[in-house]
Amino acid sequence: MATKPGILTDWPWARLGNLKYLVLAPFACHSIYTFFMSRDESQRDMFYILVLPFTLSRMIHYQLWISISRYRTAKGNNRIIDKSIEFDQVDRESNWDDQIILLALLYYIGYLILEQSHHMPVWRIDGIIITALIHIGPVEFLYYWLHRALHHHFLYSRYHSHHHSSIATEPITAVIHPFAELLAYYMLFAIPVFTTVFTGTVSMASLGAYAIYLDFMNLMGHCNFELIPKWMFSIFPPLKYLMYTPSYHSLHHTQFRTNYSLFMPMYDYLYGTVDKSSDTLYEKSLEREAEVPDVVHLTHLTTLESIYHLRLGFASLASKPHTSKWYLLLMWPVTLCSIVLTWIYGHTFVVERNLFKNLKLQTWAIPKYRIQYFMQWQRESISNLIEEAIIEADQKGIKVLSLGLLNQEEQLNSHGEFYIKRYPHLKLKVVDGSSLAVAVVLNSIPEGTSQVVLRGSLSKVANSIALALCQGEIQVVTLNKDDYKRLKAKLTPEAATNLVLSNSYNVSKTWLVGDGLSDDEQLKAPKGTLFIPFSQFPLRKVRKDCFNFNTPAMIAPKHLENVDSCENWLPRRVMSAWRIAGIVHALEGWNEHDCGDMMIDVEKVWKASLSHGFCSLTKISAA
Repeated sequence: MATKPGILTDWPWARLGNLKYLVLAPFACHSIYTFFMSRDESQRDMFYILVLPFTLSRMIHYQLWISISRYRTAKGNNRIIDKSIEFDQVDRESNWDDQIILLALLYYIGYLILEQSHHMPVWRIDGIIITALIHIGPVEFLYYWLHRALHHHFLYSRYHSHHHSSIATEPITAVIHPFAELLAYYMLFAIPVFTTVFTGTVSMASLGAYAIYLDFMNLMGHCNFELIPKWMFSIFPPLKYLMYTPSYHSLHHTQFRTNYSLFMPMYDYLYGTVDKSSDTLYEKSLEREAEVPDVVHLTHLTTLESIYHLRLGFASLASKPHTSKWYLLLMWPVTLCSIVLTWIYGHTFVVERNLFKNLKLQTWAIPKYRIQYFMQWQRESISNLIEEAIIEADQKGIKVLSLGLLNQEEQLNSHGEFYIKRYPHLKLKVVDGSSLAVAVVLNSIPEGTSQVVLRGSLSKVANSIALALCQGEIQVVTLNKDDYKRLKAKLTPEAATNLVLSNSYNVSKTWLVGDGLSDDEQLKAPKGTLFIPFSQFPLRKVRKDCFNFNTPAMIAPKHLENVDSCENWLPRRVMSAWRIAGIVHALEGWNEHDCGDMMIDVEKVWKASLSHGFCSLTKISAA
């Protein structure tokens, strides 16, 4: 929102939320009816029916730019500026599709009002030439002076400041404007369109190509990485006056009073508003190599819908905890393609980057879904991908690699121990995060609790929790005889006195739960039970009269930068214990692995996490 919002700031359909697409429904239905149902062929017009698919193609075009830009800026090569993007920017830019709806409306209404636009040809070269010439002349010229006017404090505070709230731009930043401001831009872009309509030179090619050109240049200019090769300007030197670059426009967002041009910098050169560092920043950005982080967190895809919740997917979904959305069912062809790609593509990919004080962080993802980790014939392939990621990280000089989700599964690699035994001379440290996960669970138990129920599969974390509680004089109740025997074998005789085998589900309202807890067992728990997971994946909630904690996690401090997406199902700015463990390991400079059978002292890693600003997510007192 602008600092002093002016009139027509809000979009007309803002209150409709996700139902805003319904404003197109009457026109879309009418176009389909007149084309397919009308017996009068004179009513059938190809342009009218193509408005809807063209609108959908524009949305795909925008999404491709979002994904590519986020991937490239996370890698770091050719990145222009290093300022962070946070949740407030994602929320502010979540209405990027409003202008797509607006253009579709203008196409529909313009077609219905202007008879000259009916039955336009597919191609007319004179119309395309007229469109190009008018854009180079009047449109670029008028935009330049409109843009300078918008930087006058009166208009800037009421309108244009909303756009400039984003210092580190993303492609969709290009279309984030108040409604009145975007209407002014569309009035300029309408000049060549109306000229061709009224001169009888309009064609579907000229309309479509002009819209695609505006989208492409606008999105390209706001992506935060340089992609225009230097040889283009060497072959044709005047091109520097006819086409801007992302670095050129980036300076406008950092310096504000330079580089006002739309797409063609010639008016900046003509009126002396070119930023003096434009050429330097362009060359510097082209030469910038991919970033080498200090810490890497290795994760993987979870549900089939998780590709849309990745930071590289839909920004609005990635900025919220992972929940199923009904409309994603309509994306099944894309989902199916992604599944096929996971069988073919054999390399990890960068998901996001963060900065913790002076520590550079990256998250890498294994291109495999959770279900594939449970397929025996996929295990070797997955293990090889993890191994390659560890070797690559070691060769790059990365200090710590933390294993997230099922990348540390015992049956897969013995919690990462397989790799450090196979490569005993690794310089980087492999962390499975179990020590911090145990610490988080222990510190989530309400104060004054004297007895807990331990249910679910007995993992490394579960065994360590049971040991710590029994040694701390808190009774651990198990409801399974085999689990009781396994736990007792790992305890000292003194600690074993606090391990209890029971047949009653009502012994305690504090349950520590892991994978394997059935719905039936949840239903048998007493009313008001507190379920505290120690597993990687969240418990399926089947009780409304009970309380479910998140999987082991902590709140990240404010000095963790560039946080604009949620980690799977966790809330904003909350990180899993397994991911935090790798960061703390690097911050403390611990020269040891934390995986396999090895465990760093639980109290030591907990205090270290707190000292670096991480906070307990859930700490309540027992009733």
